[in-house]
Amino acid sequence: MSRKNDRIETLIEIIKNNNVGSQEELLRLLADKGIFVTQATLSRDLKMLKTTKVPLEHGDYAYMLPDARTARISTGSGRQKADLSRRGENGLISLEFSGNIGVMLTRNGYASGIAYDIDMLNAPEIAGTIAGANTVFIVLREGVTHDKATEVLSMILPL
Repeated sequence: MSRKNDRIETLIEIIKNNNVGSQEELLRLLADKGIFVTQATLSRDLKMLKTTKVPLEHGDYAYMLPDARTARISTGSGRQKADLSRRGENGLISLEFSGNIGVMLTRNGYASGIAYDIDMLNAPEIAGTIAGANTVFIVLREGVTHDKATEVLSMILPL
């Protein structure tokens, strides 16, 4: 396995098993495991993994992977199905439609990450998204049925 893959796997393990709130702390935890990188490299790794910072109950923040159980490194350009088995683990609470708008409720802090994943699908059925802290508005293209939109979204979310 390459050094980059080792570093990414270690980073995933650290984020999954710790409430880490800063890049400095991540750099220290990586160094404790014998992996020394610059802050710029770490920042690129976090972006590639699509991490987000989410608020914790006591007011601090922690890095979170899009799917904390099985983070997957996306190297393809097309659609891919995420390995998600239970609603809520990835932040999704509910999805409903009104006309050509989907309203997705998420756990607090998860909406922008989910909206990003939806946008990265580049699905022709979806015109775009707008995210708040716990809500994603999904604009469907004209003529797209709610069933078709749900099918497309199920490629990355457990619907």
